[in-house]
Amino acid sequence: MEIKKIAVLGSGVMGRGVAHVTAMGGFETTLYDISESQLERATNEIRINMEKGVKRELYSKEVKDLALSNLNRTINFEEAVSDADFVIEAVPEDIKLKCEIFQKLDEICKSHVILATNTSTMSPTEIGGVTKRPDRVIAMHFFNPVFKMKLVEIIRGLETSDETYQTTEKVAKQMGKETVMVNEAPGFVTSRVSALVGNEAFRMLEEGVASPVDIDKAIKLGLNYPMGPLELGDLVGLDTRLKILNYLHETLGDRYRPSPLMIKYVKAGRLGRKVGKGVYDY
Repeated sequence: MEIKKIAVLGSGVMGRGVAHVTAMGGFETTLYDISESQLERATNEIRINMEKGVKRELYSKEVKDLALSNLNRTINFEEAVSDADFVIEAVPEDIKLKCEIFQKLDEICKSHVILATNTSTMSPTEIGGVTKRPDRVIAMHFFNPVFKMKLVEIIRGLETSDETYQTTEKVAKQMGKETVMVNEAPGFVTSRVSALVGNEAFRMLEEGVASPVDIDKAIKLGLNYPMGPLELGDLVGLDTRLKILNYLHETLGDRYRPSPLMIKYVKAGRLGRKVGKGVYDY
């Protein structure tokens, strides 16, 4: 099945990043959100990031202009998805919300359409179970910033068909991504490891083992990580990181119990870069 039109649901950090790479990949992209002002901010950021790519000579102005011409936006849900060949949901990590959206998608989208959830932990089996097409439901775990990070984890649910997986892999590669196939398990591959490292960094911070700067520096220079775990937590959002840890704690046990300090930061509204203050001030 040839994929030409992709709908991306949610214009937050991840949704706008996914829309960036789908448009760059040559897909006619419709970015949906309930907020027109949020959509405007998202499309402006996409344009700015594409212009930076031209300045860095990653691609030509003509390539950038073509990508921007592929990008549309709307606050009308049905308009966004009714003519799509492929849908990527990128709303917050809330299983109830995702299931509600997939039920609506199942009612509106044509029968051949693949429904993908961008998630770092949630079950495509559970999400697919609320639809009449569980064989066409799959998870795609993108990484932030989406237009820079090469990996997409593709997670098969219990009923996901081979055709759905192969089409999703092809779509991801057309976006310029490398892929790994994961059989569904809580946290997949990367979130399980990243959550442990990030949580342990918070425990060390709480215990006074080292300063935030020195913890991050030690991990970057000693273990060759491109970004320290506390910096990464601020980038992802400490509220998002806490939701992931709570889910993994519930499903995989006590080794994922969130650090009390992380809980305290989230309660204080210190969520990271998006609010200007997390472990670090921005």
